[in-house]
Amino acid sequence: MHFEFEIEAGDFSKLGFASSQLKTILKQLLGDHKVIRRVVVALYESEVNVVAHAYSGKVIIDINTEKIEIEIDDKGPGIEDIQLAMEEGYSTASEKVREMGFGAGMGLANIKNNSDEFYISSEVGVGTNLKIIAYLK
Repeated sequence: MHFEFEIEAGDFSKLGFASSQLKTILKQLLGDHKVIRRVVVALYESEVNVVAHAYSGKVIIDINTEKIEIEIDDKGPGIEDIQLAMEEGYSTASEKVREMGFGAGMGLANIKNNSDEFYISSEVGVGTNLKIIAYLK
């Protein structure tokens, strides 16, 4: 199964749409499977990052009998130092984003911790690409 979702940067009112849709789809396919919570958390954190930091973004989800693969591709400022950005508590979120309760610097760490495989690449001035894989067994 293949699904795609667009993410609007700066639009916190639509935050969580892709992760909510994925949760509904996975519950229909898998029932009460423990991987659902992990993959939904990882995707939600990814959506927060796009909404808070990028200009636009796209989510591509592929589900098969063995795994769930999610790719998040954004157009935005990119990440200058990925290793630093992966540290819990490090954040470049604006004051406005922090006032809304986001930007605590846990996003990338939470994504990695809720993935079986996690890949990140970024180019300053271009954008960031995340790949999240969760195995069903």
